Amino acid sequence: MSIAQGASGAPAEVPAFGGRRFAAWDTGHVRRSMSLSTQLLVLQIAIVLVIVAGTGAVAAVLAAQANRDAYRDRMVAIAQSVAGLPTVVEALLAKDPQSQIQPIAEAVRKSSGLSYVVVTDDQGIRYSHPNPDRIGEMVSTDPSVALSGKVQIETQTGTLGESWRVKVPIHGPDGPVIGIVSVGIFEVDLQAQFVDDLPGLIIAPIAAAVIGVIGSVWIGWLLRRRIYGLESEEIRTMLDTREAMLHGIQEGFIAVDADGRLVVVNDAAARLLGVESDQILGKDAADVLDEELAQFLLSGETAETPVLSGERVLVVHGAAARVKDRDVGHIAMLRDRTELEETLRDLSGARSLADDLRAQSHEFFNTLQVLSGLLETDQTDAALSFIHRVGGGGALPTGQLLHGIDDIEVSALVLAKSARAQELGIDLVVDPESHLREVEQDDDLLTIVGNLLDNAIEALESGGGRVVLRIRDDVAPDRITVSVDDDGPGVPAHLRDAVFEMDVSDKGSVPRKERRGIGLTIVKRVAQRLGGTAIAEASASGGARFVVDVPWPFEARTPR
Repeated sequence: MSIAQGASGAPAEVPAFGGRRFAAWDTGHVRRSMSLSTQLLVLQIAIVLVIVAGTGAVAAVLAAQANRDAYRDRMVAIAQSVAGLPTVVEALLAKDPQSQIQPIAEAVRKSSGLSYVVVTDDQGIRYSHPNPDRIGEMVSTDPSVALSGKVQIETQTGTLGESWRVKVPIHGPDGPVIGIVSVGIFEVDLQAQFVDDLPGLIIAPIAAAVIGVIGSVWIGWLLRRRIYGLESEEIRTMLDTREAMLHGIQEGFIAVDADGRLVVVNDAAARLLGVESDQILGKDAADVLDEELAQFLLSGETAETPVLSGERVLVVHGAAARVKDRDVGHIAMLRDRTELEETLRDLSGARSLADDLRAQSHEFFNTLQVLSGLLETDQTDAALSFIHRVGGGGALPTGQLLHGIDDIEVSALVLAKSARAQELGIDLVVDPESHLREVEQDDDLLTIVGNLLDNAIEALESGGGRVVLRIRDDVAPDRITVSVDDDGPGVPAHLRDAVFEMDVSDKGSVPRKERRGIGLTIVKRVAQRLGGTAIAEASASGGARFVVDVPWPFEARTPR
């Protein structure tokens, strides 16, 4: 993958985690003078102050309103109490009301802490007042609401100034209104009382602001520690580079966290595993990956190991993911060895075929020399006898091998396997009853036949023997059955079900061959994907017999 270029064509260098420098695409930004932590601190402090100030203002307004409401209820109660006093009612009906009402009103005013208590008759003439000189005068505000029998509550400006007041009617013995009681408190006194209470209202928001600022500083420190001191542009550039690298490399890359959950799956890994990365991210590796690959990831193994995932042979190399000397999970690099295995198998067949051609060429040259000698000595009869004795000769298998197999690619595969078997002293034959017409998409069939023949040849390569291949597509409708028999040691009965699993084999170890059982495992998985079966049983020739039965046609399968 090419390194990203900056505006000038050179790799852009920006600070990053770990070594604090890495190559990345130039984002074209101008670095801010204020660091991320400072920005966050300023924003958090501003938010805290705005919220605290707003809350304090609302609390102050609510406190002032609550104070006025408390005074209102108190004034209504006092006014109604005065209006209901028999002494006041009797005094209003007497000839000299003020002599009795003024002392009562002043006593109530002083004991209640109100600014004034004024009692008037039904004409609005005062019979009590904080200023005795005002007694006998008409009230300065409209008394009509209270004289109509209603309770009046509002702010008005009278002879004493602006006040929050309550006017309550006084009813006579027979029910008619004979006067009113007006009580109130000056607005300046209400405001002064609010100012006296204000320090208590201010201290709480200030304390909350201080705690909020301290909390903001701590959160900023904690966040900066969590992101390893990186700035916002560094994080953005690092993420851009990470995404480009992960999805640009050809090798598969998988990472799991300490709890075994998949946290990274690049495009190449998703392709090799046959999954969608966004569908498995965040899930447990053991739930979405093949058991062998999941065990490799979760075990923390680091050695390069071939594993089977689906029908692919993958070479996996693992490593521990560490951050500041702390294990945070495990990673694995995946490389597909399936195509390499097929190429090596084809190359092996080609080499075997070339060796057979050389041997046949040498043998044919020797035959020609014998014939030349016999003819030069006029031994015609001997030459003819020699020709009849050697027959067709040659090391390559003849077309008679491919009884009934019309598919070209399968025929070529069988010829290559036959050449390899002949080199090892193994006789590979095709059952005369075999029948196979052309298969349009025969990759899966080639995989099945090739792996079954390889397995049989490996079983006999130490001592020679006979392998019989039978392919039938004419026994059951829309079915193809492939069977391979050998006269080798066979598969023990207790291993016949398990022989299709990884690393299960009745053969001994083979030099330079790390794992056994991969071929048969692939055969089993291909058969299952196609909706068929693969079984192992005893052969009539004394060895093993493997039978794979799959539906026709192959083009209906899911592409690999």
